[in-house]
Amino acid sequence: MKKLFDAADRYLKTADWKDMALIKFCLFSMGILAGTYIPRKNRDIARGIALGVFASTYIPLMAKFLPCLFPGKAED
Repeated sequence: MKKLFDAADRYLKTADWKDMALIKFCLFSMGILAGTYIPRKNRDIARGIALGVFASTYIPLMAKFLPCLFPGKAED
């Protein structure tokens, strides 16, 4: 697993925002495809899990990104 993470780190050093956007669209599309195969009786559980994962990843990402929008404010 360490080799996989090291390879991902090397890739990310060469990637720009466009590459990251493509990865996100790819993962989003994969999620939609997977979601179409969830039986109706399990969809509410899947939605709850997805909401939890979304919130627990989106909040830290935005906490790291928002200061980049206002670079002068962080230095005050």
